[in-house]
Amino acid sequence: MKGFIFTEFLEMVEESFGLEVTDQIIEESKLQSEGIYTSVGTYEFNEMVSLLTQLSKTVKLPANDLLHTFGLYLFDSLGRTHPEIIKNYKSPLALIISIEDHIHVHVKKLYPDAELPSFTIVEQNDNSLSMIYSSSRGLYSLAHGLIEKTFTHFNSSAHIAYELLKEDGTQVKFDIVQNG
Repeated sequence: MKGFIFTEFLEMVEESFGLEVTDQIIEESKLQSEGIYTSVGTYEFNEMVSLLTQLSKTVKLPANDLLHTFGLYLFDSLGRTHPEIIKNYKSPLALIISIEDHIHVHVKKLYPDAELPSFTIVEQNDNSLSMIYSSSRGLYSLAHGLIEKTFTHFNSSAHIAYELLKEDGTQVKFDIVQNG
C-alpha cells in the first residue's frame, strides 16, 4: 500500500483524535516500519489493518465508520495533491464514472506498483449510477467516503446505497442517485 495513504491516515487520526492517540496506535500496532512512512514508499497492507484495528479499539468506533471518515478526509488530500485530476470534471457523476478508465490510469503512471480497487459500471443515466467495487482489501467504506465527498466537492448531494456482494466486503455494489 502506498505511503501516501498511511501518512494521510495518521494525519487524519492526529487531527481528529490528537497526537497522543496517534502515538498510542502506532506503538500498540507493533509495526515493521515502526510507523515511519514516506508518501512515496510502499508498505504492507497489514500495517494499515493494524493501525485501523488499534484506532477502533482506542476510540471505541467501528473500523468501517473510521474508514468512511478517512475516505471523506482523503478526497480533500487527493484534491490538494492532484488538483489537475479533479478539475477535469464538471460533475460528481462524471468524476466517479471516470475512476477506472482515467483516474486509475493516471495513478498507475505515478505509482506503477499501486494496487487499486476496480470499479465496474453496471448501469448509468443522467442522474444515477450503479457500479461494482472489487478489491481483495475490502475497503469499501473508504470508497463510500470518497464517493460521498465527491458530491460535496461539486456542491451537490446524492443518496448512496451499497450492498455487499461478498460478505468480506471484497465485492460491493454501489447504487448512487444524485439529488436534484
